[in-house]
Amino acid sequence: MVAEDDPDLIDLVCDFLKSEGYEVVSVNNGKDAVNKALNEKFDLILLDVMMPYVDGYHAAYEINNSDNPPRVIIMTSRDVQLEKGIGQFSGAADMIQKPFELSELSKKVKEALGIK
Repeated sequence: MVAEDDPDLIDLVCDFLKSEGYEVVSVNNGKDAVNKALNEKFDLILLDVMMPYVDGYHAAYEINNSDNPPRVIIMTSRDVQLEKGIGQFSGAADMIQKPFELSELSKKVKEALGIK
């Protein structure tokens, strides 16, 4: 699942991941991300930090405190090095700083899913 409030970025990331062979669904706010994650099964969730209703860190925390949580990668335009502790506390497996290269996203997705 991709949770992002920028429709252009949702389209870009979803189209790219689909071209890589992944099944992808998207939501545009943190509340829907949490609800969907708690009611459906996902292997991985890409979460934007700054989203309406519930931010990505809080969404990640709620998702990671559920039964059998998926891996979470936080996407942020903030400085990843400064926010690494918040990401770890939220239970995120990894973080990626926006803007990012699609090759970097692909690498992080594969690492999070254990794909070589």
